[in-house]
Amino acid sequence: MLRSVILAAARSSKFERFVGTAPVSRSLVRRYVAGETTADAVAAARSLASDGLLATLDYLGEDTIVAEQADATRDEYLNLLSALKAEGLSETTEVSVKLSAVGQRIDVELAYDRARQICAAAESAGTTVTIDMEDHTVTDSTIEIVNRLRQDFGDTGAVLQAYLRRTEDDCKSLATAGSRIRLCKGAYKEPETVAYQRPLDVDRSYVRSINALMAGDGYPMLATHDPRLVEIGIDRARWFDREPDSFEFQMLYGIRPAEQLRLAAEGYRMRVYVPYGDQWYGYLMRRMAERPANLAVFARSLWTRS
Repeated sequence: MLRSVILAAARSSKFERFVGTAPVSRSLVRRYVAGETTADAVAAARSLASDGLLATLDYLGEDTIVAEQADATRDEYLNLLSALKAEGLSETTEVSVKLSAVGQRIDVELAYDRARQICAAAESAGTTVTIDMEDHTVTDSTIEIVNRLRQDFGDTGAVLQAYLRRTEDDCKSLATAGSRIRLCKGAYKEPETVAYQRPLDVDRSYVRSINALMAGDGYPMLATHDPRLVEIGIDRARWFDREPDSFEFQMLYGIRPAEQLRLAAEGYRMRVYVPYGDQWYGYLMRRMAERPANLAVFARSLWTRS
């Protein structure tokens, strides 16, 4: 129920205006979003690298319906990748791209073309791209574009969401040699016909999907903050005789930073998902929905001066 309320708020322009004028726009957002500019994103990546952490940078924005905005998003990624190369951060930092931000809902071919330009720039910079997954209505389109991108850029990453009933099968089919698959729980409100609704069922799907990825020939990227699932991931890696550098964990910027450092110190590859840009509202609300306990922090910040 609480998750549904939060996701409804994510679509409310009135609530967005209220949040945007509250102290949260300075205090809470700084906790979960690196900043608004390319320089802010690069600074966050540099700081994480100094702590032995990897990063993936996400320029916030989605559901673009104007071609000019999609082009602007592409241009920002090209600028970002150039900056990462110049700063010597390409080995530790990649980028995450939402296809809807580069025009997927306008024209699939245009989104593919823009994503391809970003992948080419990433290859030139010496790093990689992971294509984010969004709601179930674009799952097939997103996987199709990822497969096309992999024809020229074989290390293009894909994201699969454990709450979708199809995900275990997708893990088996996509985890081919050289592939990179990020497994997360999922943060969109989906109908019962396509997605598990009970947290226990989502967790069970996540574990089944871990097994499918670890048994495959690709590179699993386990995106979870759940301590139990982290330990299951470590156990499954051992069961399938995987070396610590043959998979990684991923967590969100600002969430469980001490655990991120612990995993890195124990020799695991630990990547932090770092969002930046001024389109932070939808992102923030989905983070609240993923983990409603964050709502208490959010509520306190609304009334606290930074």
